[in-house]
Amino acid sequence: MNLVEFSELVVKKLVKEPDLVKVQEFESDDETVIEIVVAESDMGRVIGKKGKIATSIKTLIQAKAYNDGNKKVKVNIDSF
Repeated sequence: MNLVEFSELVVKKLVKEPDLVKVQEFESDDETVIEIVVAESDMGRVIGKKGKIATSIKTLIQAKAYNDGNKKVKVNIDSF
């Protein structure tokens, strides 16, 4: 399972509208950027109180990336 599939799996389990979740991966020279886009109504579920859920999501993705051999991963969470 690659990083995009893993990110989708984690986020889709949290939201009410999993069909609207979009995850994209962008690679640059020294880092990988994972962009997660969810519905506006699901932003509260993804961010959580004081950003605890968003921090947990980022930690899980970074741990998966580290185990896969990618050292630098940045995670952006946004809504549409």
